[in-house]
Amino acid sequence: MPAFAVTALLLAAGCSSPPPSADRTAVRSEKVQQEPADSTAAADRSVAVAAAPAATATATGSADGPGRRAHHTPLTVSSYDSGTRRAVISGKSKGSSTSSPGATARPHGAVVGDVIASAPAPGAPHGLLAKVTKVIGETGRGTEVQTEPAALNSVLGNETARGKVPVDPASFAVDKLLPDVKVSWAKSGDVHVGPKGATVPLGSLRLDVDTTVPTPPGAPVPAAASVSGYVQVAPQVDFEYGGAGNDSAPGSAYLGVSGNWTSGWALRGRAAASAAPLRIPFAKLHADPVLQVGPVPVVVNLDLTCYVQISGDGKVTVDVEQSLKGDFTAGGTFGLGRGWTPVSSSDMTSTPVRASVATAGGVKAALGAQATVGLYGTVGVSADLAPYLRGEASGTVTTSTGSAPRADLSWGVYGGVDLSGTLRLQLSIFGTPAFERSIPLGALHREWKLAGGTLKS
Repeated sequence: MPAFAVTALLLAAGCSSPPPSADRTAVRSEKVQQEPADSTAAADRSVAVAAAPAATATATGSADGPGRRAHHTPLTVSSYDSGTRRAVISGKSKGSSTSSPGATARPHGAVVGDVIASAPAPGAPHGLLAKVTKVIGETGRGTEVQTEPAALNSVLGNETARGKVPVDPASFAVDKLLPDVKVSWAKSGDVHVGPKGATVPLGSLRLDVDTTVPTPPGAPVPAAASVSGYVQVAPQVDFEYGGAGNDSAPGSAYLGVSGNWTSGWALRGRAAASAAPLRIPFAKLHADPVLQVGPVPVVVNLDLTCYVQISGDGKVTVDVEQSLKGDFTAGGTFGLGRGWTPVSSSDMTSTPVRASVATAGGVKAALGAQATVGLYGTVGVSADLAPYLRGEASGTVTTSTGSAPRADLSWGVYGGVDLSGTLRLQLSIFGTPAFERSIPLGALHREWKLAGGTLKS
């Protein structure tokens, strides 16, 4: 669920935060603005970023020379073997792009040095970005070539590009992991799917879940709780490439997801005691939206696993509902001299619907999403977003012979958001230097009180 996707990553809801910063070097700025290119020359070489048309073109280019520019080509990837990295290139249909300094399209096949950027193709379901290292020979389906991985600067060169492209909710493949999961979405043209589709905003994807959380094996106290609710997201892909850098890396780059988020959910019952939080995935989602960056099809891979997670001591009983609404941004940004840094921001508000706690103890339940975003089958950014409800009560319950038990409890119910994740080595697919290890997004945490009071009897 892109929505989650991305989800990826709400920061804070209903809490004060540091002031916004115009500098994208801030790892966790609350409002991230993307600065325009610094040079007039770079602006003159800017290309548009938009959703690719249905008949996505291939592009080709040469990996040699700083002045390389990609161009449309009639070549297409007929097949690809990820094990041997051999591809069969055909000239019969449109769907790829190449780049060479002053090059013209090669109608009969690829040559050594060509870099091929292709939308999803047979054997390459997440798209293909590869350099031709050897022409093996002709086959009945086209020219067979040996390839090696390539980077985006091989085809984008000195171009600059920046854009935000909404992800079509109908493009997500959804794997339901629990029986009581319902999927709804709506798009332009009065097209909608699912029980809530007619009321879901255009461009949004919604998941509804209603599940029982069992007592973990070996728990000392039997307990049962239920979680029900929905998450609704309108995700978009954020992409930036600034070619005014040096021969080995672009001047800037950015990859992330953003969008609007709405959720409403409830936790009822007594939480099970467990040594570690119990996580129950209820749906997996995947989409491969294709961005048209000038002549180059850039394939973005979005994965989202939605889950319920609960932990507690098996004693506290809660009845809580809350709703969340706002927007989010998460991703990674690159600049010469500073390398890759994480970016995450959110403006969220929370509304409690009902909240109560009875008996002493504690419980925490999250309706969250684990999201990844990458390019051409490589994972660049991963994040775990967990909006949660937490209830606790403390005090004493006393009994005496011949009289009813007496309780003196203080209780509170809280909402919050936890965010964690990493920037991965594979972000070097932009043509930037690979970092030595994954860069953590940082453990972000925000919490706010929904309700509280005392219980006396």
